[in-house]
Amino acid sequence: MNKFFKFITAKEKKIAANREQNTEDYFYVLDGWRGISIMLVLAAHLLPLGPSFLQLNFTSGVIGMSIFFILSGFLITNFLIHRPSVHDFFIRRILRIIPLAWLYLIIAFPILNIDLSKLAPHFFFYANYPPMDLVHGTSHFWSLCVEIQFYLAIGLLFLFFKEKAFIILVIGCFLITANRMVDGVHVAINTYYRVDEILAGVILSLIYNDKGLGFLQKFLRKVNPYFALLALMVASHPDGGFVNYFRPYIAAILIGSTLYNVNSSLLTYLNARVLVYLASVSYALYVIHPLLVNTWFGSGETLEKYLKRPILFAVLFILAHISTFYYEKYWINLAKRMTKRKTS
Repeated sequence: MNKFFKFITAKEKKIAANREQNTEDYFYVLDGWRGISIMLVLAAHLLPLGPSFLQLNFTSGVIGMSIFFILSGFLITNFLIHRPSVHDFFIRRILRIIPLAWLYLIIAFPILNIDLSKLAPHFFFYANYPPMDLVHGTSHFWSLCVEIQFYLAIGLLFLFFKEKAFIILVIGCFLITANRMVDGVHVAINTYYRVDEILAGVILSLIYNDKGLGFLQKFLRKVNPYFALLALMVASHPDGGFVNYFRPYIAAILIGSTLYNVNSSLLTYLNARVLVYLASVSYALYVIHPLLVNTWFGSGETLEKYLKRPILFAVLFILAHISTFYYEKYWINLAKRMTKRKTS
C-alpha cells in the first residue's frame, strides 16, 4: 500500500508529460467516450428510442451519464496527481462550469417563469437535495450539483490529506454503493446515491497512474470492450435488477479497457473526429438543450414536436458552438492565465 500514498517525483512528472504528448489515442479515446455520452443523453431527452415498453430512452440516459461521470472522476484525479494544486484545481473547475451554468439560469428563470425562491438552490448547486427544487427546464442541473459537490469534496480532502485523500475516496465509493444496496436504489439524482459513478472514475485513474492499484491494469487489458458495453447496457436498464448496483464499476471497466486494448476495433469509432467535436461542445449541448425544449422549438403535439426536432438540433448546435468557442473559451483561458506556472 505504500505505493498508494507515494506522490510522483519530478522525474515521474517528466515521464508522465512525455507520455501525454506521445499517446494521442489516450485523449481521443476519452473524447470519443465523451462524444458518445452526450449523444446518448440528447437522444434520451429529445428522440423516441424504440417502443416505450423497451425503456430505451431511460437506459440511454443512464448509460450516457454513467460514462460522463466516470470520465469526470478520471480526469479530475489525473489532474490532481500530475498537478497537485488545489488552488489551480478550484479555479479551473469553477471557471469551466459556473459561467455557463449561471448564464443559463439567468436566462431560463424569467423565460420559464420559475419561482425565485428556487434560485439559490440552483445557483449554489444543492437543488438535488430534498426538498428537490429542480423544475422542468432545470431538472438536468442535478448532474451539475453532483459535479460541483464532488469538486468541493475532493478539493478539501486533497487540501488536508494530500495524496491520502484518494484512499478515502476509494473507500467512500464502496460505501456509497453499499448504501444504495441497503436502500434498494438503482438510479437516483441525489449525490449521496449517485456519486459512486464519479468515484469509480477516481479508482480508474488510480489504476491508470499506478497508484497502488496498478495490478488491475492486467485485468483491464484482458477485458473485451464489447462484453463490457453489453454489461453496462444491462446494468443501466430498469430490468437489470441487482446488476444496477455495479453500474459504476462496469462503466469504469469499459472505459478502462479501451485505454489498454489499443488494437480493439472499438477504438476506430472512438477516434472519429465527429466524436472529438461533440466532446468539445458537449457541456454547452447539455446545459442549453432543455431551454430550447421549453420554447417554440419543442412545442406541439407528438408529430409537430418531432417534425421540429431538426430545427431544434440545428439551433442547439449553433448556440453550443458559439458558447464553447467564444463565451466559455474566454473563461477557460482566464483560468489558464490565473493558474499559469511561473518559470525560472
